[in-house]
Amino acid sequence: MPPSPVSLLSALALLAPLAVLNPGFEQGAEGWEFGPGTGVATNYPHGGGRLAYLDAGPGRTVSQTVTAAAAGAYDVSAWIATGGPNGRYAARVNGTERAALTLPASANYRRYTLSRIPLAAGDRLEIRFESGDGWVNADDVMLSPASPAGPTVRSSDPRIVEMFDWAKRKANSWVHLPGTRGPLNVDERQPGGDGTGTYAPSYWAGYANRTGFYSRDTAHQLAGAGVLGLHAENRAMLTAFAGSATKQHKYYPVWAFNFDDSTYLSIDYRNPSTFVREVPAPFELVQKAEEAYRWSGDRAYLDDPELWDFYRHATGEFVDLHDGLKDNGAVKVAEGTGGGIFQGTASYNEQSGEPLAEAGDGIGSQYQAYRAMAALARAKGDCVLAGRYDRKARDLKTYYNTVWSGPGSGADMVRGYTTDGRALTGWGKENSWFMPMKQIVDPGPRREAYLDYIDEQASGTDRPTNIEALTYLPDTFFANNRNDTAWKWMKHVYDRKDVQHVNTKQGTNGDYPEVSFTLLGQTVEGLMGVTPDAPRHTLTTQSRLPSGMDWLALDGLAVGGSRFSLRHDGATASALTHVSGGAAHTWEARFPGRHATVTVDGVARPARTKVIDGVTYTYATVTVAPGRTVTARVG
Repeated sequence: MPPSPVSLLSALALLAPLAVLNPGFEQGAEGWEFGPGTGVATNYPHGGGRLAYLDAGPGRTVSQTVTAAAAGAYDVSAWIATGGPNGRYAARVNGTERAALTLPASANYRRYTLSRIPLAAGDRLEIRFESGDGWVNADDVMLSPASPAGPTVRSSDPRIVEMFDWAKRKANSWVHLPGTRGPLNVDERQPGGDGTGTYAPSYWAGYANRTGFYSRDTAHQLAGAGVLGLHAENRAMLTAFAGSATKQHKYYPVWAFNFDDSTYLSIDYRNPSTFVREVPAPFELVQKAEEAYRWSGDRAYLDDPELWDFYRHATGEFVDLHDGLKDNGAVKVAEGTGGGIFQGTASYNEQSGEPLAEAGDGIGSQYQAYRAMAALARAKGDCVLAGRYDRKARDLKTYYNTVWSGPGSGADMVRGYTTDGRALTGWGKENSWFMPMKQIVDPGPRREAYLDYIDEQASGTDRPTNIEALTYLPDTFFANNRNDTAWKWMKHVYDRKDVQHVNTKQGTNGDYPEVSFTLLGQTVEGLMGVTPDAPRHTLTTQSRLPSGMDWLALDGLAVGGSRFSLRHDGATASALTHVSGGAAHTWEARFPGRHATVTVDGVARPARTKVIDGVTYTYATVTVAPGRTVTARVG
């Protein structure tokens, strides 16, 4: 006699070091304890077909107690809706309350997290919902391992401290505990999914009501994941996409995977010739693989044949196969079909309705992929290949600035071409702001005018309605040293985290995973100007503090196997502490502008300068051994 679904679920729950039985209440009361005035209902689930409810009034509880098989720290998240305030969501360890939240009134489901709860092997964790002044509905409980890195910030501006702490906790709550058994192919059309699978290292990167991670979202969230030390997840997810970019798929990676890292998310994949694919994605994944290598120092990014083949195909055969609609002379530019997302679109701007063959986000991403391929080849010791891709990047950028983007500026700059050869100008959202974000636009008045235009359009009536699109704007302006504008858009995104997302099944804006991950990356790579290079034991920093933020300090910065603390005072003074690690690091402390001297630990040095993307920097390079603090200042 085959095992029942419930007994099978119970057995599979033992795969993870900590597992919640029946987290979505789809098996009714199994695994949970229900007090009076509580139960399982079907009237208003967050996902699937069932939920737990607690009637209004004191003393009503729903709880489950699980035992940790191994030591660790964990986040516990749940989707909760309430008919009134003062309900509670709590975690107890061996009978003692360790974390709790008092719930506001919110009839729409929101995701709440109890963060970084430490457990020893054998500890008993109780997850508990308590009634309040109105009804409480709970659904879709999730356990996450606490991230390997737990950085914190301090600042003269309390706003960035609050923002970073929220983003860190929220982002960590989207990380899956490997070995967890969960549903596959959940989406708005089939909220119960079509089966279960064992989740691999991964984090949510896409709609919160779909059980998958998307190539576009993964690329944009990778820096924030690197800040949290989620190197295993980044590598596993990038490897999944790399393996799917087959000759049969014409070297496109599939658009989305389930959390088992092996099956394609069914809502976006029908068959090998009909699946969602967008030209910028393969290029962004190459760029982000190089970035993940610098964050982690993991040589698999160089030595794994599957990853290396992906880089080669994405920057070689993929371009060859998808370049035929527009004559670009000696330079090749990857193209879309002019059709919809299931036929292969040239741009991330899916709603434009324009029959695009080439788009600004595609060509900009292609440029950065060439640069990443050169860097990866150089790291692998293949200087000939690196030189070839350096030339490809230079030739593409020259062609873009002299021919492709046209003679106009601002609203008149070309940002795409249709399948019949028409040049498109004006506001293209992603295919507008990706061009300066990917730094394919030459520095100078033309780029500055276009940045003004982007800010103006994104602030106007034709701004994107989905919050995840706006999360790119801080990256765009930080990349071009528009610090005040970048900070303005970080605050804009954060201030709207509690607003209902335009996709009502998604929850609030803050429950879109991209929001929290990108705010983390934008704090570290943007405001703090951190460029990690773990393989070379090098760290480059540049203050990008906005007006009114006097100082900002980052503690617990993890790069490879080392931990650092970094502080910027305005744009003229920085301090780096190498808190722990096995090897000394070279610190390149950069300061914008030309200065006569750099003072390092109180000793003046003759200034060294360099020009990067049109900006002059004064810099010093210093060896920072573990346990040492070094200060550098100009002016």
